[in-house]
Amino acid sequence: MNSIRIVPITEISHIQEVCQLAEEIWMEHYEPIIGQEQVRYMIEKFQSPEPVKEQIESGYQYYFLNSRDEKAGYMAFKLENGSMFLSKIYVAKRYRKQGIAAAALTYAEEVCKSSGVSSMWLTVNKYNSNSIAAYNRLGFVTIREQVADIGQGYVMDDYVMEKVIPE
Repeated sequence: MNSIRIVPITEISHIQEVCQLAEEIWMEHYEPIIGQEQVRYMIEKFQSPEPVKEQIESGYQYYFLNSRDEKAGYMAFKLENGSMFLSKIYVAKRYRKQGIAAAALTYAEEVCKSSGVSSMWLTVNKYNSNSIAAYNRLGFVTIREQVADIGQGYVMDDYVMEKVIPE
């Protein structure tokens, strides 16, 4: 069985590692869905060092998802308004289908329970069929669609999915 560890990102020096991992994962996964130009724009806008630092300062909690002792992915979430916004959950291609995302979600659910939060939600690109299927298997349901203008003529065309946390 693969040893999966959820490791809190507590040092500013780790932000660069998250950003490098983000670039690797996003380019591989999203380029076929939204194109290289939009992926590069989104990495710069949301997953470069300054935006990540700002997110952490505003209450987002970032974690490395480690497989054995290798950084296989990362996640970030924020508790707000009695719910958890699961902002990021990304696993590098070579580590997918090993239970890493499921372990990360189990951890997030534990945080919800210990914080008195009854649901978690996320956004996922409407054309990201593999991720949508995985979220469905993990208990998420689509509750609405949303289109968000992110500047430079780009939009995020997403489903909002939610999972109720059992007591």
